[in-house]
Amino acid sequence: MALTQAQKRHLRKLAHALKPVIIVGNAGVSASLLQELDATLEHHELIKVRVNGEDRAARQAMIVELCDKSRGELVQTIGHVAVLYRRAEKPRLQLS
Repeated sequence: MALTQAQKRHLRKLAHALKPVIIVGNAGVSASLLQELDATLEHHELIKVRVNGEDRAARQAMIVELCDKSRGELVQTIGHVAVLYRRAEKPRLQLS
């Protein structure tokens, strides 16, 4: 599901007060991290992920991998923090 700009703007507002719940270390994306990400997205729908990478290109590659493997949508990236959204089977958030 592709998000519209209005939906992304709404999700950015909701994510503003959130703290990162998933932290990707220098080891990168592992199978256990992907399982935790999947469970967290199913429960919360909207999360912040902190990506500790050496440089910008490495961080961006990890974020793209997280989105692809979790079937999530990238809402926003600021520095080391990315906001991901994936609609749950029983949605909690209302999108316009």
